[in-house]
Amino acid sequence: MQQEVDYVIVGAGSAGCVLANRLSADPSNTVLLLEAGGPDASPWIHIPVGYFKTMHDPRLDWCYRTEPDDAVAGRSIDWPRGKVLGGSSSLNGLLYVRGQHEDYDRWAELGNAGWAFKEVLPYFRKSEDQEHGASEYHGAGGPLKVSDLRLRRPIAEHFIAAAQETGIPFNEDYNGATQEGVGYFQQTAYKGLRWSTAKGFLKPVRDRRNLIVQTRAQTRKVLLSGKEAVGIEYMHEGTVKTVRARVEVILAAGAIGSPQILQNSGVGPSDVLSNAGVQVRHELPGVGRNLQDHLQVRLVFKTRERTLNDEINNPLKKALIGLQYAISRTGPLTLAASQVVIFTRSSPEVTRPDIQFHMQPLSADKPGHGAHPFSAFTSSVCQLRPHSRGSVEIRSNDPLQYPAIHANYLSDERDHPVVIGGIKVARRIAAAPSLAKHIVSEFIPGPEYRTDADLLEVARKFSQSIYHPAGTCKMGGDALAVVDERLKVRGIGRLRVVDASIMPELVSGNTNAPVIMIAEKAADMILEDQRYQHVTRVEEVPGAVLKKRMAHAGQRD
Repeated sequence: MQQEVDYVIVGAGSAGCVLANRLSADPSNTVLLLEAGGPDASPWIHIPVGYFKTMHDPRLDWCYRTEPDDAVAGRSIDWPRGKVLGGSSSLNGLLYVRGQHEDYDRWAELGNAGWAFKEVLPYFRKSEDQEHGASEYHGAGGPLKVSDLRLRRPIAEHFIAAAQETGIPFNEDYNGATQEGVGYFQQTAYKGLRWSTAKGFLKPVRDRRNLIVQTRAQTRKVLLSGKEAVGIEYMHEGTVKTVRARVEVILAAGAIGSPQILQNSGVGPSDVLSNAGVQVRHELPGVGRNLQDHLQVRLVFKTRERTLNDEINNPLKKALIGLQYAISRTGPLTLAASQVVIFTRSSPEVTRPDIQFHMQPLSADKPGHGAHPFSAFTSSVCQLRPHSRGSVEIRSNDPLQYPAIHANYLSDERDHPVVIGGIKVARRIAAAPSLAKHIVSEFIPGPEYRTDADLLEVARKFSQSIYHPAGTCKMGGDALAVVDERLKVRGIGRLRVVDASIMPELVSGNTNAPVIMIAEKAADMILEDQRYQHVTRVEEVPGAVLKKRMAHAGQRD
């Protein structure tokens, strides 16, 4: 393997595979993509419902857990993250959600030029190959397949009708002009198979001679020369190896991995580094701070209407499910994490949707565990824009030791009325005529929880992560900002972060599609900076043009 390349990308996940594709499209660029996990060879990765088996499997999943948290009844909560080609896009629930237009306008308002919705929409469209073709909001012909669900169940139809009876409008395309409403999820799948970034972006270009993909290579730290990144130190087959980067090092290791690597490299809050026995190379207080996640409260209702629980728990029907998938690539094995989505408001005073529902035509004690032995469905609701903030902190100078993840769910009291309101909306939908006649009883949490104080207790006891950690290397210009609007690490040359960690505020929805967009935009900025850095003779370029180009490249004229 080459020991010196132009670009080293750490993490072959939702962002890393996109970057590898786009940066290696120029044959003059040599690119090394490092992935701690192995190839995406497991058949369960490619069968959509296989996430029930791949999550919590240490061969494919980092299997992170949060620190015990008094705000959620002292529990540690599972945080699955993909440790395989494709990263979490190979393990997630396949749901394609971009967030609200206002999310990105808000990023721009926070001082991040170029990140308003009108400026990021072209990158969403660039990636997409929408089943229904191109439109104002959707792309066709991109590497990422986006399709409608290939499964319908009566209980889902009843749920949609009930939501409309409570005043929530039907929305055929929540990724279009407006997000608000109820409808079916779009998913990253094609003809009944998962479409991860490894499949869409990496597999078609694996034979490029200027692209090297190294699996089972766990990064230890960024190599620094003064205040400049010059390479990566990583573990492979029990041996410590190094690779030099002639142009840039790019961290795409996710909201846990990227801040961990920076801290292990001596870049981060001095108190965290000192306590871990790591020499401070560059004080950057925001590394690992600003952690955000979507906390879901899962309500389960027993029904008279048969649901997927009945099919899964019946050996004959289970065999027929497998046969249906083998013959036509349809049926329950094509199930994404949820069928029905709702974006709505926790109270009439809210100006835009602040809660999201994931409705599943089945139920279990928690995702990835066996279905309940009775007919039931799950109505999961999460707060879209939590105020609570947590942190990721290394524990020692051992780069292979997992960091401490402090989620700090519900630590900000402003979140309490939103989660309480979300549970009330879930119950209103269940009580609407189209759904109520099919419900036997509320199984979780149960009708004994009535008051607002009770419902807050429900959120503490019956909640789980929806697996959307973000924000730990935030983009911006304030004291806790880690990267600038071009995703360059502040104070360190030739180093960028490109993943969910750069989100200054969590998007209003699932995070996979936004991370792919971030990587598309980052690739353009990286290549643009590379082109401008090749301008060496001022007299060949008019002064005004050169000044503009150098400003784009983050340089001084």
